[in-house]
Amino acid sequence: MEVYARVRRAVQVDGMSIRQAAREFGLSRKSIRKMLQFSLPPSYARNKPVQRPRLGPWLGIIDQILLDDQSQPKKQRHTAKRIWDRLKAEHAFGGGYTIVKDYVRQARLQHKEVFVPLAHPPGDAQADFGEALVVIGGVEQKAHFQCFDLPHSDDCFVIAFPAENTEAFLEGHNQAFAYFGGVPRTILYDNTRIAVKEIAGDGERKPTEAFSGLQSHYLFAARFGRPGKGNDKGNVEGLVGYARRNFMVPVPRVASWEELNAQLLEECRKRRERKLWGHRETIAARFERDREKLLPLPPTLYEACDKRTTRVSSQSLVRYETNDYSVPVEYGHRQVLVKAFVWELVIGCSSEVIARHSRSYGREDMVFNPLHYLALLEQKSNALDQAAPLQGWQLPEEFAELRRQMEARLGKRGRREYVQVLRLLETFSLAEVSAAVRQALRYPAIAFDAVKHLLLCAIERRPPKLDLENYPHLPVAEVALTRAADYQILLAETQ
Repeated sequence: MEVYARVRRAVQVDGMSIRQAAREFGLSRKSIRKMLQFSLPPSYARNKPVQRPRLGPWLGIIDQILLDDQSQPKKQRHTAKRIWDRLKAEHAFGGGYTIVKDYVRQARLQHKEVFVPLAHPPGDAQADFGEALVVIGGVEQKAHFQCFDLPHSDDCFVIAFPAENTEAFLEGHNQAFAYFGGVPRTILYDNTRIAVKEIAGDGERKPTEAFSGLQSHYLFAARFGRPGKGNDKGNVEGLVGYARRNFMVPVPRVASWEELNAQLLEECRKRRERKLWGHRETIAARFERDREKLLPLPPTLYEACDKRTTRVSSQSLVRYETNDYSVPVEYGHRQVLVKAFVWELVIGCSSEVIARHSRSYGREDMVFNPLHYLALLEQKSNALDQAAPLQGWQLPEEFAELRRQMEARLGKRGRREYVQVLRLLETFSLAEVSAAVRQALRYPAIAFDAVKHLLLCAIERRPPKLDLENYPHLPVAEVALTRAADYQILLAETQ
């Protein structure tokens, strides 16, 4: 450009002739004339499309190969080298590799999808799941986090679960709507089996029963993207990656899932203060327009659970997925309804809740409540030491001492009375029963009736009748040692 400008100035300003300029700058007169004709060096312009006479007869074959590749896995599609090899081997192509490579590159660019910029009205949302590694209580595991994005304002909500299942999907909606303070008018999803039972021939989605119930409760409209086309919901797809890179790097190390979700919630709140590229307002300011369009929240949350009916086994266990949960033994062999929430499993029978357990996400776990088996152990007291539901049941030390003294005094009957004492925990708290046991050991009054009496007296705040010091008007009984001579007196009276 420097020489170009000097030539033009020398001829057009300083009056130098074209012949002299050619000698002065070492250029041809033809080049000098071109420089004088254009203020800037003209770029190369093709007057007609590239002609490929050597490749022409095989273009249809190449195009068909590329078209067929669209339906194949990405890792098993043709490279330009593989197409060239096939043309030589199968179609007697005699040209070089370069012209094939150049054509394949250009043809693939023509097949790449082009997108239309979209405008998002306030009140709409998009939802999706993502995965990330976390450390919960010292155990590294995979977290399935659900993301909700409001594209108009870019506000977001992220919550993590141990698994991507129906109950997590439903609970995520409950928590997201509570965070936004309302329900989006329309939510865009992918074609997850949690929400879509079937895609009909005309593209219509048939929702699952759980998703239909969620829609009926919150009254939002649902839209679904094209199968395999994540760009249809590009905002939330971007949010999934953003949350993984920014909320979960470094890998979160927390004591519980509750702590992890508290951290994610705080990150979502802090993000509201950001001002994103292309916007003059913060996310929080733009969210106010979203808030105005949200539907009101219903009076109650949706019951976010998976419901299944099953039958109790002969060991008073109910199986859900791969784990067994106990119920009271009187419900053995009966049909029950299992409600699986994210963190809890509730089992009911005839509209009555009969058992509650913390949800297990392991495999082949047996989750027991020892109280469920005490009624059976009262009848089968010989199984007390081998009863699996009682293994690992941590009771205060006074219970072990009470059992030792009961069995020493009463034998097998003492073991049964000890189980009867444990059954008091079905009605009363551990602290109340423990206090009654300690009091019974101090008297000592080693019997179930005594423990129960002391427990009721403590609850009713009245003095126990086991201590005669509280009743001075009653005569004190004196029991003397029995001697053989005393029986002679009885024999004399009968004569």
